[in-house]
Amino acid sequence: MAMKVAAVQMRSGVDPKANAADMSRLVRDAAARGATYVQTPEMTGMLQRDRKAAREVLRSEADDPIVAAARGLAAELGIFLHIGSTAIAREDGKIANRGFLFSPDGTQICTYDKIHMFDVDLDNGESWRESSAYEPGSVSRVVDLPFAKLGLSICYDVRFPQLFRAQAMAGATILTVPASFTRQTGEAHWEILLRARAIENGAFLVAAAQAGLHEDGRETYGNSMIVDPWGKVLARAGDVGEEVLVAEIDLDAVHSARRKIPNLKNAREFVLEEIAGPNATAGAGGVAA
Repeated sequence: MAMKVAAVQMRSGVDPKANAADMSRLVRDAAARGATYVQTPEMTGMLQRDRKAAREVLRSEADDPIVAAARGLAAELGIFLHIGSTAIAREDGKIANRGFLFSPDGTQICTYDKIHMFDVDLDNGESWRESSAYEPGSVSRVVDLPFAKLGLSICYDVRFPQLFRAQAMAGATILTVPASFTRQTGEAHWEILLRARAIENGAFLVAAAQAGLHEDGRETYGNSMIVDPWGKVLARAGDVGEEVLVAEIDLDAVHSARRKIPNLKNAREFVLEEIAGPNATAGAGGVAA
């Protein structure tokens, strides 16, 4: 089965309403080019490092401008619209990094809250603590759509292959990685991680990303991609700002890749056994014998 999918690359700022307008313009472009599944990046609605300022404009799911715009766009354009994520004020006072999937009639099919928090200390003093602002999710989701089974994830989740393997074992044929990768980590790992997740699961992968220098001072890597089950990059954006990627995919390629290398079927359970060798250290800080 052949279809067109799109990855919308953005450079979201600090104003959710302005970002909603940018998203609408880019999604319309993707639909006009024939895409029936369109994905936007992580934090489509706002990138704001000032947490006090961010909280002042946060809204609940029912009142969020990105959610409202996406629902209307999906219905108007007759597409499956996947908002990679946006920040949502939860009823308990916490914040969710939440993705949304809408059907061609505007119905909200499901949401997905990012599971893995980006808590890292990088070179040159770059440090991030997502867990201090966001409440992590605990449920992975695979959505059965008319054209494919879609596995949901967000950004840092890509570094946890067990998440994608579980989705592939549940039948996912398209994996998704909407992201806001930093330039530093993107230059080092982005393409490698995306292609690895596609190859090891024999699945298409769509990754819409944030790109460029943002209003809040951060810089994201961009390079949104659509990858096939054999690891071939079908479409790739630049690293500066807005761009719309559209690629035609044939779901038969998933079955072909999994037939050639049936690693999902060949996987075996095993027991990990740890053995102390002759040069093992004598406890923490010990000296080798």
